[in-house]
Amino acid sequence: MVAAVIAIFIIGYLTIVLEHPLKLDKTVPALLMGSICWALLAIGFHNGLLTVVDGHDHLFSMAEGFTEEGEEGFVGALLHHLGKTAEILVFLIGAMTIVEIIDLHAGFQILKSWVNTRSKKKLLWIIGILAFILSAIIDNLTATIVLVTLLRKIIPDRTERLWFAGMVVIAANAGGAWSPIGDVTTTMLWIGKKVSTLGLIEWLVIPSIVCFIVPTFIATLLKPFKGEIHIEKTDEGPNRNLLSSKTMLFLGLGSIVFVPIFKTVTHLPPYLGMMLSLGFVWLVSEYIHPEEEFEEERKHLYSAHLALSRIEMSSILFFLGILMAVAALETMVVGGVGSLRYVAEGLENAIPNQDIVIMLLGVGSAIIDNVPLVAASMGMYTEPIDAKLWHFIAYAAGTGGSMLIIGSAAGVAAMGMEKIDFIWYLKKIAWLAALGFVAGAIVFLIMFNIMG
Repeated sequence: MVAAVIAIFIIGYLTIVLEHPLKLDKTVPALLMGSICWALLAIGFHNGLLTVVDGHDHLFSMAEGFTEEGEEGFVGALLHHLGKTAEILVFLIGAMTIVEIIDLHAGFQILKSWVNTRSKKKLLWIIGILAFILSAIIDNLTATIVLVTLLRKIIPDRTERLWFAGMVVIAANAGGAWSPIGDVTTTMLWIGKKVSTLGLIEWLVIPSIVCFIVPTFIATLLKPFKGEIHIEKTDEGPNRNLLSSKTMLFLGLGSIVFVPIFKTVTHLPPYLGMMLSLGFVWLVSEYIHPEEEFEEERKHLYSAHLALSRIEMSSILFFLGILMAVAALETMVVGGVGSLRYVAEGLENAIPNQDIVIMLLGVGSAIIDNVPLVAASMGMYTEPIDAKLWHFIAYAAGTGGSMLIIGSAAGVAAMGMEKIDFIWYLKKIAWLAALGFVAGAIVFLIMFNIMG
């Protein structure tokens, strides 16, 4: 039965990796994998073929017959993992809704007014810095979508635009790595009490800056970023600024930044802070007047209800499926411990240097999605909060994905929006991302050796 659960996970995972050739939304195999893994786990457990472990390392088995304690242990383990997963999903739904409300009020149009240069080199730095900062606030996926949309308005030539889009992916992933709300993986580690807000900033902001600056500086020396571009003037059409644009932009971004402060002050889970922030932004959006002659009939165009309909529920369901599948592996006992813990012990015996293991995890996150990798690592290791291990995992998983266009949510978004070819990115951008990844990792290890 152990082999059956692992086989379903591997098959589901391969299907997710091959979503583009198969023309199948990755949410489908994720949901099937999560539910089937738990179904097999339940069947195996109730027939005495499997032992499970709960969140407190208590083992439960029905090998000697049905017991109430065993049943409660299994249900408790399932509810524990569902609760941890739900915390992440509620947090993401709140953040995505706030971003959509900002977008409905044309808040991101304000950013375009900050881009007023014709120099490709200057534009690269401006766009890169915006991506780095925005991704730390609104997450790397959303920052990439916003800035690729902005690039479409600025650079009419698609061939030129692809280079900038590739560099946005690197900058956005670097910026998301040092913020608890900048990437799904750092959010998972933060909510899972593996890292703290101040700990992430203290140890990862400098390596992340290096990871962004090194490839960006090298790119400025390349031919595609020399010379000038023609900046198109936008008319006062649908993309014009609204009366509420600036207010909703700064209110929305400020409310998301407020969440870590809320957690620090109240010691409550982050999703409650995000609920508070969403409620406040929603309240303001109900009464603010976006236009001069604002009529009640047009209110629905700027409402939170419309924003909710625009968030990517498929992404939320994907995370639900993949996290619950990993939770099933974490719950299943192999060799007296959870299967993921068993894998971690095997890795430590095979590769004694933990830093090399984490670097390989970063490279792996470029090939397969970093969410299950980080979810698995959280079940593999038991280090305390803010241990070097967790910060290095946050950095490696967050920035390693830049090495392939399919290696991060930001890359997949850019790929979909600009139809970036996998091989083109591999030839033109991947080596820059790899240099940044290695440079930032070296800086991180030096910092810990000196200050840790």
